[in-house]
Formats: sequence, structure tokens, C-alpha cells
Amino acid sequence: MTKLDFRPRAAADLEEAAIWYESQRTGLGFEFLDEAESLATRIAETPRQFPFVYRDARRALMSRFPFAIYFRLIDERALIVAVMDLRRKASRWRKRV
Repeated sequence: MTKLDFRPRAAADLEEAAIWYESQRTGLGFEFLDEAESLATRIAETPRQFPFVYRDARRALMSRFPFAIYFRLIDERALIVAVMDLRRKASRWRKRV
């Protein structure tokens, strides 16, 4: 299993999104975090299943929420660089790679 590391900004992305969803409906923020955790587990188990989207960065899509987790593989470690809302400007996360 690949080790996962979150950049501080990616962890903040995740937290901000969860807070926003929780403000929309009680419990929805936790549902968002559950799906993000499930996807992160898939990344750790089989990171190479996810496609390259920019340079050496890969993207894993959430199924229920319009978010993606962007990560890089570095020495058998998955470095999460961003957790982004796909409805926003897509290139914002590229500055973090």
C-alpha cells in the first residue's frame, strides 16, 4: 500500500469543502469526508489506476460530489496536492504541482 501525504493546502481544501457542505445540510459534510476518505484509500491501494492530467499529476474523481483529488507519486508515496471543486476554474490546482 502506498503511503499518503497531504500538503497543508490540500488538507485545508478538504476541510473548507466539508465545512461548506455541513452548512448546507447537517451531516453532509461528514458524508463528503467519508467519500474523500474512501477515495484516498483507493489512491493508496492502486494509485496508478488514475490518469495523468498534467505533467506527473494524477486525478481521482469523487462519484457523489463534484470534486477531484489531485496527487503525484513520489518514491512510492502519494502526495495529495489539491482537493478541488470541479465547477471552479480547473487550472487553479496546477500551480501546486
